[in-house]
Amino acid sequence: MTGENRGRSDDPTAPRAVLHRWSEARHFDDAVLGGTAWSDGALRLESVEGDETFVDQHGHAALAWQYATCSTGWRELPFPAEELIPSWTALTPPGTRLMVRLRVRDEDGDVSPWYVMAHWASGDEEVHRTTLPGQTGPFGAVDVDVFVAAPGRPVLAYDLGVRLARTQDAPEGPAVRALHVAASSTPPDHRQPVSGPAGAWGTVLDVPRRSQELHTGHSPQWDGGGEAWSAPTCTSMLVEYFGHGPADGEMTWIDPADTAPQVDFTARAVYDYAYKGCGNWAFNAAHPARYGLDGMVTRLRSLSELERFISAGIPIATAQSFRIGELAGAGFSPAGSIKIVCGFTAEGDVVVNDPLSATDEEVRRIYPRGEFERVWLSASGGGGVVYLVHPPELPLPANVPGLEPNW
Repeated sequence: MTGENRGRSDDPTAPRAVLHRWSEARHFDDAVLGGTAWSDGALRLESVEGDETFVDQHGHAALAWQYATCSTGWRELPFPAEELIPSWTALTPPGTRLMVRLRVRDEDGDVSPWYVMAHWASGDEEVHRTTLPGQTGPFGAVDVDVFVAAPGRPVLAYDLGVRLARTQDAPEGPAVRALHVAASSTPPDHRQPVSGPAGAWGTVLDVPRRSQELHTGHSPQWDGGGEAWSAPTCTSMLVEYFGHGPADGEMTWIDPADTAPQVDFTARAVYDYAYKGCGNWAFNAAHPARYGLDGMVTRLRSLSELERFISAGIPIATAQSFRIGELAGAGFSPAGSIKIVCGFTAEGDVVVNDPLSATDEEVRRIYPRGEFERVWLSASGGGGVVYLVHPPELPLPANVPGLEPNW
């Protein structure tokens, strides 16, 4: 069985992954709309469904908001899933925010309460973006950006909800260009053979190199500073690769001696004030919308699948956690790390921008294909989680035939 074909539905030991997307008017045909409508390429607040006072738990004053809602309706999954990760691409100009919610249905048809997955705003001047801790119950729990089903109670269907809100004096509401949910099942003891070639061996994308370690001690109010900034450093590299980034006028609060102020800017822009960290995958995928880029979080099943993105010109941010010595030459972080796969050597090894490096020049690394894939795909090491960004005009590659579509 080739690397790309691992994970077929007739293989009970293989990881399973699927991604559902709402990014066109027809995708909302079964949605329940409360004051929202698809217009001019986005879901928008067309009429006010209700008013609320939102109490910011992290320091801003409570404000009066107007809102409208959308529920996607129940979406069946092709397999019992243990984890679900929502993500979104949305514009939230000043005075606007989103609340993203999720509820699930189990094998007995029982329905969970709504779980709040995020309060999102691209800025932090009026409301702090945050997840909501403490959401645990008989159906499962919210672990920052992931809904994790209770053991023995997998998810068979879900309903995704989004609330678009604006302050009473805001001239416009949010614009949601896309919603996504990635669902997965990763057997804890699964180990698969190293995947084979899929067309990208010898292809390396010229992703800018940025070291998080050069930002050690910067802006410690956001996750302690650069030593913890693998995700925002990677996100800033992805944005820069596509020719975008914050304007000089947006970075006046950053030390002018900083040689890569876009990293500090991104750390602030993705910081989760409840999690107290910059590693929220959905927040890192959502941030680039401010530059006109689309983003999503999903799970891939092999490096062969990832090769499709490299061939399409799209570098990928991968999440992994590993013990010392499991990935030769890699910098170690006990909390895990994000790395960017930029391509592959002619022999199929993985060419990576690893921000956990002392200098920008040392960021480019090559890791053995087998070691990298094993760490990244293992249930304890990341389960194949990735996030990606791309311009809307640069299409994603085709999904692998015969497998559930996972992008």
